[in-house]
Amino acid sequence: MKRIILTGGGTAGHVTPNIALLPRLRLAGYDIAYIGSRDGIEKKLIEAQKVPYYGISSGKLRRYFDWKNFTDPFRVIRGFSEASSLMKTLKPDVVFSKGGFVSVPVVMAARRHHIPVICHESDLTPGLANKLSMPAATRICCNFPETVQYLPKEKAVLTGCPIRRELMEGNRTSALTLTGFVPDRPVMLVMGGSLGAAAVNEAVRDALPDLLKRWQIVHLCGKGKVDETLQGQKDYIQYEYIQKELPDLFALCDLVISRAGANAICELLALRKPSLLIPLSAKASRGDQVLNARSFERQGFSMVLEEEELTRETLLDAVRRLSEHRQDYIHAMESCPQSDAVGTILGLIGEVIS
Repeated sequence: MKRIILTGGGTAGHVTPNIALLPRLRLAGYDIAYIGSRDGIEKKLIEAQKVPYYGISSGKLRRYFDWKNFTDPFRVIRGFSEASSLMKTLKPDVVFSKGGFVSVPVVMAARRHHIPVICHESDLTPGLANKLSMPAATRICCNFPETVQYLPKEKAVLTGCPIRRELMEGNRTSALTLTGFVPDRPVMLVMGGSLGAAAVNEAVRDALPDLLKRWQIVHLCGKGKVDETLQGQKDYIQYEYIQKELPDLFALCDLVISRAGANAICELLALRKPSLLIPLSAKASRGDQVLNARSFERQGFSMVLEEEELTRETLLDAVRRLSEHRQDYIHAMESCPQSDAVGTILGLIGEVIS
């Protein structure tokens, strides 16, 4: 039996694409194990998938000053030793890494034991963990055409992002029952990420009287960010976070306002949902969301409104223009060639094993 080790963690974005691969890997007869950090978000997510999970020591590699920079290298070294022992015990045929700092010692251990590695980079420019892993990789998958220029030419493969199959199986009728919305008015879905986005929440709520003249709105506003004064507002429903019913909400909505995390926008592309992307400001990050959003804009998949330009007026204008040209965005997404990232990646896995 072919054996694969999956790795990646730190955020849900480094785990959910791995989860998307699981059904096809099982169907293809792979024995699957997962290596992550001992207490990271990946542990709970992977154990829920009934996949054997092995936790190792993990440290973060920071570009800024932090006292943990003096202790975390020792955790990384320990993690490498633990991952190396697991390679000898599990004897995988291949390692697939979705990134995050826990993946670095796993990839390095695989190279030490001459095990082929496939990495996947979600953002337009590679993060630090994947930069460190690149020399050990046999193939490096990416989501954006522009990313190829940042990768070793002989290793780069434009695959797109693996999407969970259940996202494609939503039920519109179930969503209407959940929300209480009527079927003959358009629906907008607002997503600010699992922690919410204060700037997006504020702008949407400020524009709510005008938006509700046309739209029914589902607002995923983040933990602790529900506005109690708007509870019971007609045609507007708030959730801190939603998981099980998300495919149904996608099936219901006609337009999406979202942050520009790579996995989230690739899901919108797969679902053919016209979107207004409001990326996390470069002032608050390394700027990857801005680059992701602008790539989607260039390809005709999304409209972009940067946070620094976000006001009630600019939001209303962007929603109006996006709605008017909705079919143009859908047509562009339907023409995208990266329609089966899972199949492409499984092909690469079989290729590097053989």
